[in-house]
Amino acid sequence: MSHPLDPASDASRAVAEDAPVFVISVAAELAGMHAQTLRQYDRLGLVSPGRTAGGGRRYSPRDVALLREVQRLSQEDGVNLAGIKRIIDLESQVEALQARVHELLDELQHSENRRMAAEAAVPAAYRADLVPLRRSSQALVVWRPGAGR
Repeated sequence: MSHPLDPASDASRAVAEDAPVFVISVAAELAGMHAQTLRQYDRLGLVSPGRTAGGGRRYSPRDVALLREVQRLSQEDGVNLAGIKRIIDLESQVEALQARVHELLDELQHSENRRMAAEAAVPAAYRADLVPLRRSSQALVVWRPGAGR
């Protein structure tokens, strides 16, 4: 049976991953660290917990998972705190870029759907007269109806 405050438990799954719900002592216990270590990591910018109106730290399940990852990188992989900060920053940038790629792909799909709908709205009799526009061309063509006939 899992501990009721364990982020992997059913009780904490009902809480949003980024909801700041754990006081520092509980977060420290969940992460297997001393509360002073969490304060130091906050000062270094490794983990940035939410704050109460009075300035108290509140950690989310995501923060606790990050604290565990910081501990793993430090103890198992021998990465110093500056290196861990760089890893966290780069992972954050990758996540933001991946989210932006998904947004752009969604926009592209939406634009393609609109293009297909607009094309389908053109009567079939006129479709033979439609020609693709090549944007790379700088050519100028002058058409004069009836000229030379």
